[in-house]
This record gives sequence, C-alpha cells and structure tokens, in this order.
Amino acid sequence: MSFPAALHTEWIKIRSLRSLVGSLLAVPLAMAGLSLLICGTLGRPVPDSTDFDPVLFSYYGLSFGQLAAIVFGVIAMAGEYKNAGIRISLAAVPNRTLFYAAKLAVVGGAVLVVGLVASLISFLGGQALMDRGFGIGIADPGALRAVIGCALYLALISLLAVGVAAVLRSVTGSLSVLVPLVLIISFVVGDVSQGGGAADFLPDRAGQRILLQHPSGALGPWSGMAVLVAWTALAVGAGWWALRRRDA
Repeated sequence: MSFPAALHTEWIKIRSLRSLVGSLLAVPLAMAGLSLLICGTLGRPVPDSTDFDPVLFSYYGLSFGQLAAIVFGVIAMAGEYKNAGIRISLAAVPNRTLFYAAKLAVVGGAVLVVGLVASLISFLGGQALMDRGFGIGIADPGALRAVIGCALYLALISLLAVGVAAVLRSVTGSLSVLVPLVLIISFVVGDVSQGGGAADFLPDRAGQRILLQHPSGALGPWSGMAVLVAWTALAVGAGWWALRRRDA
C-alpha cells in the first residue's frame, strides 16, 4: 500500500469512530470555551499582580485542550489493540513503519488544524473580552508566535501520546502515565510562568514557554519548543521500536 492510501485509511478511521471524532472536537471546544469564559469573567489581572501576561491569559483553557489532544492520540493508537484490531490494520498495511508514519501524520495533522482554530479563537476572543487597556492585538510582540506555537504544542502533545500508547498498548495505561506527566506534575511544581530548575524541562512546561509574551529564564519560546520536540521524538521512537519488535 502506498503512503497516500495509508493516510486515507487512517483518516477514514478517525472520521468513522465517534470516540475519535468526539475527542478531536473537544480540543477547540474545551480550550476556547474555557479561555473565553475566564477572559470574559475576569477581564483583568488579579489586583497587585506584577507578572500579568496578556498572551498567556488568553490560553487559560489550554490544560483542558491538551487533555483532549492526549485522549485523541491515545485512542487513535491504543484503540488499534482492542479486540485485536491491529491485526486487521497490519493485514491492510503490512509495512509497520508505513502504518505508524501514516498514523502519526493523520493524528498530528488533525490536531494541528483544530489546534490552530482553537488558538485563534482563544487569543482573538480572549483579548476582545478583556477589560479596556489590558488586551493586545495580533501584531503585538509575542502574539502571532503564541497563536502558531499553541497549535504546534497541541500537535506535538498528541504525537507524544501516540508514541506512549504504541508502547503500552492500553488506553487506561497510557492515560495513567500521560495525565500525571503533563498535567498533575506541572500543578505540583508551579505555574508555567515561574522559571527555574529541572521542572522547566518537563514537556508541558517547556512547550508552553512559547505562550509567554516576554519569556525569561533558561528556555526561550523556541528552545522550549525544541525540548518538547525532543520528548515527542523519544516517545515516537520508542513506539516505533515497540511496534516493529512485538507481535501484533
């Protein structure tokens, strides 16, 4: 099977399974919905706040959007192993590297598109809903970078989820690893805007540096994204190795 045909096959799977469609649509709905709600409700920083970042403030719902992206990536890969469905997929695409590459391309591409929509809505809507004098425009420093970077961040997180799911072959097991890694640990360590220490090199904290208007610390916006790329490459590589070496 050719690569375009494998891509078409993976796209059919995504649009045919309600769990995948639902988790994919949840990315913009959860992220943009909560972001607009917070920006419209609060509208300004907490009194006496000295580190207010108007760009980051627009992405208040990112944690929920990235959770949906993780679920989407995990189900897309680990769902193949439910009821031995992976055997049918590999019978159609015997080349496992081709199968895996097509899976990654479709998952990452789909999340990139919905992530860009969610990012634009969150930023433009959030800035418009802020109180007068606090919102900024898309042409202001760091704004356009954050809009594009947010979509890239969500896509990379979903690919990291695919890699972990390919190794663990379980939806429950994959989520039990990924949710603490990219959500709980960050809340324990502290807010993403607080720099310093090895915690800045966790995948979520490093990747979210691109959402800061004026980032400071060891990692800049694109070096932080590079750290996330490294985490994603490690997970994707481990998933490829597991898929190639293990029996279906």
